[in-house]
Amino acid sequence: MAELLRPGQSIELLKELHILTRDGKLNQDSRRKLKQVYHLCNFIEPLLNDVLGQQDTLTLADHGAGKSYLGFILYDLFLKDRPGSHIFGIETRDELVTRSRELAARLGFARMSFLNATVAESITTEALPSRIDIVTALHACNTATDDAIQFALAKEARHIVLVPCCQAEVAAVLRKHKNESFGKTPLSEIWRHPIHTREFGSQLTNVLRCLQLESHGYQVTVTELVGWEHSLKNELIIATRNDAPRKNARERLQQILQELNLQELEGRFLGPQSS
Repeated sequence: MAELLRPGQSIELLKELHILTRDGKLNQDSRRKLKQVYHLCNFIEPLLNDVLGQQDTLTLADHGAGKSYLGFILYDLFLKDRPGSHIFGIETRDELVTRSRELAARLGFARMSFLNATVAESITTEALPSRIDIVTALHACNTATDDAIQFALAKEARHIVLVPCCQAEVAAVLRKHKNESFGKTPLSEIWRHPIHTREFGSQLTNVLRCLQLESHGYQVTVTELVGWEHSLKNELIIATRNDAPRKNARERLQQILQELNLQELEGRFLGPQSS
């Protein structure tokens, strides 16, 4: 077990997250879980270092946090000894917020806060600072990922880390206008069959998100969480603000929506023009 655990890592936290058994042992399943956690952290650690290399403080908001699994691991591995850092877990289920608060208090993780808030509330609440350095959303279902993007844009986040899940909205709009689209464009053959509607809708959703982020001055990288076996949704989107909007990103996003008969989604993906 020692070769997998990192120096100073909280054994109690790993038990609470069911990565270690109650008697502190690693079984085959928990070994896999721990490796998956480290794999995701390998992507996020450079972002933490980038922020802390430029300033003494760091704020991270985990949107749709659930049990705040990600926030607790990041705090324990990288931030518990960095007094200028603070992690905020944002979740709408009160019982999960309460549980996370209790666990943080028990572990002595003083610079972790948990809010019961919707995306609209999280953007305007005084419980959060006006700017957030890093925004994460791990397996935030359907439009919750888009809500996290809106939050990140409003908070002028330096880095955004997304693992999207259950992208059903675009597929539903494709399906609704399918007959009309047949007469408009031969591209409608791409989503003629129901299984293709679902798969294409899912991929298209993330393409639109990437263009949206690029139009707001983010450099976007899309990769795969290799070995993330517990979910088929393993696409990882990392966006870093470089204040150099891709000039044609907004235009191409709008053209795609028009070409694929998805104009009703312009409000979600286009929004206001980036400054």
